Amino acid sequence: MSTQIIADHPAWSATPKGEQARVVEHQGDAWLAVWNPHDEHLALWAVTGDAAAEQPLVDYTSPIELPVAPEEAVPLLDELVRLGSVARLTNPSLWDAIVTAVLRQSTGQARQRHRSFYAAYGRGFVTSAGEFAIAPTPEVVLALSDDGFAAVGGTFSRAALRAAAEAFLEHGEQWATLAPESLAKELGEVPRISPWTAATAAADFTGDFSIYPVADLAVRTWACAAAPGLTLPSSDREFEALWRRWAPTRAQLHALTLFTLAYGSHRSQGRG
Repeated sequence: MSTQIIADHPAWSATPKGEQARVVEHQGDAWLAVWNPHDEHLALWAVTGDAAAEQPLVDYTSPIELPVAPEEAVPLLDELVRLGSVARLTNPSLWDAIVTAVLRQSTGQARQRHRSFYAAYGRGFVTSAGEFAIAPTPEVVLALSDDGFAAVGGTFSRAALRAAAEAFLEHGEQWATLAPESLAKELGEVPRISPWTAATAAADFTGDFSIYPVADLAVRTWACAAAPGLTLPSSDREFEALWRRWAPTRAQLHALTLFTLAYGSHRSQGRG
């Protein structure tokens, strides 16, 4: 059975060799992750720290975990099963997950805005796969001027990022110990952090896509792309109700949402 990587995080970028690569922060050190589509393998190398240390978590979800859907959903499930297993590098940095989700709140060019913000104010690394940067620290975010945010297209996100940085410095260690639903709830109580942002960040950090906001436009868009003949509800509430009816258990909801987003990631990389 084949395996596909879901490169949903905007830090993933294509290398000249056609691989997908990014750098993540794990337990205070930087790790380079490189996905080779030819041998379907995600390799991890320590950029800083001890190469023998515990590596970031890679989660594999089998299509067996997809729901046994009603007849109306069969075209979608048939297309998703073709992906094989889905590999996902669980974001080991809660702070990065929060910053990424906040930057994705505003519409248009989210990937470019993310890369510009990280390149300007984050911690950069030169690796064998190219140059990468990890998230600016909460302290750096709090020290940024309004002009500093504007210089990288971050004006819309500055209030939410400042609020998130203040809250993270106070509660971040405790947040990292929470179950997915509790984490999303706590993040959602931070001023200017929307429920969508909180759930997206929590799913990124925990790897549990049963808490992902399933009415998200990306889920609906890629479900329609995978099964163009499907007629899906136009309202968020009706779409979410349908999605949860198709995937009534937590494991099935995780798999259905993850695989749909993975289908979009696969198509966006030009292999669909």
